[in-house]
Amino acid sequence: MTRPAKIGAAAALAQLEGWTGADGKDAIEKTYRFADFNAAFGFMTRVAIEADKRDHHPEWFNVYNRVEVTLTTHDCDGVSERDVQLAKFMDAIAG
Repeated sequence: MTRPAKIGAAAALAQLEGWTGADGKDAIEKTYRFADFNAAFGFMTRVAIEADKRDHHPEWFNVYNRVEVTLTTHDCDGVSERDVQLAKFMDAIAG
C-alpha cells in the first residue's frame, strides 16, 4: 500500500462543513450529537465498519449521545485525502 500524501488540515477544511482544525496537531475535528446513546453507538458502529474497509480509523470519544471525532493520517503525520473521505462518509450517515 502506498503512503498517502499529506494535504494538511486547511485543505481538508475547505472541502468540509462543520469541521475544525485541531489544536497542536495537523488534524480535523467534529462533534456529533444524536438523540440518545443508541443512535450515537449505531453511528459509531457504521463508521467502524466503513473505516475498517478503508484501513483508516478515527480517534473518537463517546459519552451518551455525543461522539467527538479527530481525524488524522498517521502514515503521513497529518491530514490526507483519506481523512476527507471518511469525514464525508460520517457527515452523510449522521444526517
